[in-house]
Amino acid sequence: MPADSINRRLSRWVAGLNYTDIPPEVLDRARGVTLQALSSCLLGHEFPETKQAIRLVEEDEQGSTGMITALVDGRRFSRAGAAFINAEMTFSGGKWDTFRMVGHPGCAILPAALMAAEATRCSGREFLTGVVAGYEVMERLAADFVPTVLARGFHAGSLFSIFGAATAIAKIMGLKEDQVHGTLAQCVNLAAANLEGGRSGGRSVREGAAVRNALLAVGLARQGIPGGETVFEGEAGFYFAYAGNKEGRLTHSFTGALTADFAAITEGLGTRWIFLETIYRIYSTAGYNIGHVDVTAALCKRENIRPEQVERVECVVNWLETQYPSPAFPSLRTDLKPGPEQPHYYAAYAILTGSFPMTKNVQQKVGEPDPPGIDEMMQRVRVIPSHTHPLFAPRVTIYTRDGVAHTLESNRREFIFTFDELAQRLSPIGDAVPIGKQQYAELVSECRQIDQAKGISKLIALTCPSRS
Repeated sequence: MPADSINRRLSRWVAGLNYTDIPPEVLDRARGVTLQALSSCLLGHEFPETKQAIRLVEEDEQGSTGMITALVDGRRFSRAGAAFINAEMTFSGGKWDTFRMVGHPGCAILPAALMAAEATRCSGREFLTGVVAGYEVMERLAADFVPTVLARGFHAGSLFSIFGAATAIAKIMGLKEDQVHGTLAQCVNLAAANLEGGRSGGRSVREGAAVRNALLAVGLARQGIPGGETVFEGEAGFYFAYAGNKEGRLTHSFTGALTADFAAITEGLGTRWIFLETIYRIYSTAGYNIGHVDVTAALCKRENIRPEQVERVECVVNWLETQYPSPAFPSLRTDLKPGPEQPHYYAAYAILTGSFPMTKNVQQKVGEPDPPGIDEMMQRVRVIPSHTHPLFAPRVTIYTRDGVAHTLESNRREFIFTFDELAQRLSPIGDAVPIGKQQYAELVSECRQIDQAKGISKLIALTCPSRS
């Protein structure tokens, strides 16, 4: 184990990171997650969660004026208020990115980074650098520990989100190493997330709360309030509290390994980018359903399989995908009864139509109606959990009525796109969002060239419908 603490190594790297240090493929991913988050806001601006967030902030800030823009809405609120609204809007829109199944970094990091960039009037390059720093820190802290944290009753996605959001803010605001160090330490004190509310009929405020707490952590650090050195790996530190021990022992793992190396959290910083493992949740559904659409559709296309030829379908998946959200506290078993929002539904949809609509959101009950025969086709699909199968990489076998078995297995790279690939796949959104197709195309173009922008004011303005 290195002599310096985890926090010290992360803080030193964040403070020293420059735009010119970031490889082109990492910058491309940063532009992509920006477009993904903004697209989700455009789709989610009228959903109940967004309206509730706006009412909350309106009541909380009655009579006060702010300087930060609520996306799509266009009005300005306080830093905390606007960031909270934008996080809830991103979340409600359903177009998230995904890391390790339950982490959705963009729902916290992008609202935080946009707020900080608008407040500081920083350049597009500084904005992207903050986004990259936020993703890399959050995902390194979370990577090996997600299933174990879930099994202890905590929601790992929102628990780790505060670190990504706070890092992005700290970087964009130009905090020095000791201040970044204080920020991450205060995040340990402010991190929170629990599964029981969602399991018992409630709706947890997840990334939105993480963003507000991230702002508090940054504010405390800017005032010079120290947070402690060994806040992550110490005797009573973050990992002891949330993973149950300080030795890196895991109760559950996506890969089967039951030990995590704390040194690996910061190993290869700046050369090995965990950020590149972030998957785009291209359809408005749980990330584990994405493969059931794309892999099944690709298999049908490759073998020219028509719906009437399908006898049955078997989908082998990582067993943790069938125990959502937690192997200890599953509220949704995805390997049992077929139904909407289950893998069976998405595989059947792909067989019947060859894809899934970009603007359809089953949970929010928006989008075109289901194709004829979906209920019957779902009954032909079986989801098989495996303790050795990789995460988000379903192996789909379609048995046709002529007795032939056709198989295709994902390598997960299908769901990690370049910016241009992402923009092309998201393009149907332009017909469904309030800014219209032309302005959405301008938004895509601005994201593509944000490195060249002197600020992000145009990017934010393009999310708002024209008032003319």
